[in-house]
Amino acid sequence: MNFEVMAIVVALVLLMALAYRGLPVIIFAPTCALLAAGLSSKGLLPSYTETFMTAASGYIRSFFPLFLMGAVFGKLMETNGSAAAIAGSIAGLLGARRAILAVVLACAVLTYGGVSLFVVAFAVYPFASALFREADIPKRLIPGAIALGAFTLTMDALPGSPQIQNLIPTRFFGTDAYAAPVVGIVGGLMVLLGGLFWLDRRRAQAAAAGEGYGTGHRNEPEPGSSEGRPPLFVALIPLGLVLGGNFVLSRTEWSVSTWYPDPLLHRDFPTVNVAASAPTWALIVALALGITAALAINPRRWKDRFSGALTAATSGALLAIFNTASEVGFGHVVKTLPGFFVIRDSVFLVSRHVLVAEATAVNVLAGITGSASGGLSIALEVMGARYLELARAQGISSELLHRIASMASGGMDTLPHNGAVITLLAITGLTHRQSYPDIFAITVLKTVTVFAMAFGVSAFHGT
Repeated sequence: MNFEVMAIVVALVLLMALAYRGLPVIIFAPTCALLAAGLSSKGLLPSYTETFMTAASGYIRSFFPLFLMGAVFGKLMETNGSAAAIAGSIAGLLGARRAILAVVLACAVLTYGGVSLFVVAFAVYPFASALFREADIPKRLIPGAIALGAFTLTMDALPGSPQIQNLIPTRFFGTDAYAAPVVGIVGGLMVLLGGLFWLDRRRAQAAAAGEGYGTGHRNEPEPGSSEGRPPLFVALIPLGLVLGGNFVLSRTEWSVSTWYPDPLLHRDFPTVNVAASAPTWALIVALALGITAALAINPRRWKDRFSGALTAATSGALLAIFNTASEVGFGHVVKTLPGFFVIRDSVFLVSRHVLVAEATAVNVLAGITGSASGGLSIALEVMGARYLELARAQGISSELLHRIASMASGGMDTLPHNGAVITLLAITGLTHRQSYPDIFAITVLKTVTVFAMAFGVSAFHGT
């Protein structure tokens, strides 16, 4: 390994180690990026102000509306009792005997309905804690169950997911959120079944060893109450509006791409790319519909809570996007270093199968940045056009490129410095040492699945 590559490895390992110890990536992502730049003889101040900050601010400019509206929608669903009603209904239906499955499904329903990953963890944790305590399952398995439900199949595999990892490829491949539905559904089911098998095996091992829920835990939630929750069918209305609205505005004659005449756009917004922007516009409108419906549910609960809910949502959105933007900035600084070109030449076209090469590149960069959306953005900015060209030559559709890229972003992104992992552990009051092995197992499972899908589809196309 040459010195230029070693500089990147040292910075990445240090960032993961600092994150593992609970230190903020907003501070240490630029610090480690500048360490890599210094070891590579790049100017520190220009690397910070021109590369790191330009990339971070560009990411915020592109995706802040989705982070903010997703956080507001999720917080309103939590405040009006809808999130608790959905999670509680699933938990009540399956019971403590199927506690792991109940937690996974509750997270999956909320995430697929448009609730942000961070809000899902807050909303589901009290129910997960109660179910695991009743079933005497170790609390340390809760983060793995939440990660399986919220960070995998509904984040980037299932077609129509409103999460940002499913929206980014639309900007590069001219697709929409429903790209390659069969591949997404099959891959998502593989991850779900494999993850449930792993977690149940861990539960059985703990039971055989006489390990129960445990005592002396931090951040134990207050016992929940069903008072004031809306009926389940009412609680599901905002989620249905987000999913249905996104579909109608993406794939029907009412598509948002037809709302503005071309002459008007060319006159007032000459640089806009409607094909690239329409999926984001569709989701913004769909989330606005969901927010409106969420506000109409349980109006009495808004008294003295509305301002606090919006403040908490805004704070959560800012923390989430700045964490991710810092990791994107780290990745962009790394992208300018001599060692990165060695990595690029070794990784980005590692296989003649374009889907395998794409999955490899996205996985590696998601791991480097500790961010699914960050790694995905950088990989497609660098190689998206080349992958599209190769796919056309190999008879592979842009929809398959979209789905494999999206699924690959949710692979090695969940290394210890990932912001969602850090937040999840903080919410549950657990440490990396206690719970990260199961999160990592889910990560490995997701990574293996996406490569299996990439190889399988490539073999089917005879490339």
